[in-house]
Amino acid sequence: MADIAVVGPGAIGSVAALAAQQAGRHAVTLCARRDPGAIRVVDDVSGEVTELTMPVLTSPEEVTGPAEWVLLAVKAHQTDGAAGYLNALCTPKTTVVALQNGVEHVARVAPHANDARVLPAIVWISAEPTGPGEVTVRNNISSLVQVPAGPEGEEFAKLLEASPVVEVELVSDFTTAAWRKLTTNAIAGIMAATGRRAAVYQREDIRELALGLARETLAVARAEGAALPEEEAEALVGIFERMDPDIGSSILFDRLAARELEWDARNGVVRRLGRRHGIPTPVSDVLVPVLAATSGD
Repeated sequence: MADIAVVGPGAIGSVAALAAQQAGRHAVTLCARRDPGAIRVVDDVSGEVTELTMPVLTSPEEVTGPAEWVLLAVKAHQTDGAAGYLNALCTPKTTVVALQNGVEHVARVAPHANDARVLPAIVWISAEPTGPGEVTVRNNISSLVQVPAGPEGEEFAKLLEASPVVEVELVSDFTTAAWRKLTTNAIAGIMAATGRRAAVYQREDIRELALGLARETLAVARAEGAALPEEEAEALVGIFERMDPDIGSSILFDRLAARELEWDARNGVVRRLGRRHGIPTPVSDVLVPVLAATSGD
């Protein structure tokens, strides 16, 4: 049995909490800024509804001791705001699983984690808030979490092995996997910029824009050590072209709800690291300021 704290009761945090709850033998606590009330997770294929039953904390001051595991599910730009919980929950014996977008998980989380081990994670879960206290998981899409292969990754996979809602995959080349996901995140930024769901990628002009964005992101990825050839751009844009037209992205849902956007970890990083490596990023040079302005930054 392990003590697990899930920080952030949004869509991904709710699914992570459900996975920990379904594992069946863990003491799970949900950590939030305010009481979210009852949270129901809906499987959009089967219609099955599962309610989260763990206790909820609303302040780091309510933490009574360290956790063995912290599943950090706040957006990347909200990490500093979760510092109080991380400081209260973490010791050098804690493992923080950073269920976040981007490629800078460790640098972002470690300063707040009291020398805890930080395990970066790539999240492939399609979940969105669909009503007060309700999160819908599109289970026609695999709910997958990828972590680096190694002892910590193996421990995390074992932690959730009894849960049917999330599959944990150990990845030997995590850099390549993280940049592949980041490229999809960058492409999804077009949804937030246009305010439209996946149907927007059926436009030929948007397809060409997405291809340009994918190619420059992959060029930066290769400079950072990822094994992602330029030809990968067509395949990644193809994912968006084949999506159900009504599929959205978390950054789009945040825009539609007038929330701050996770633009820097998903798109800004491409321009920042591109400049470091001397790689032109013309699409990002336009898209990033648009997303920042949309976010109100």
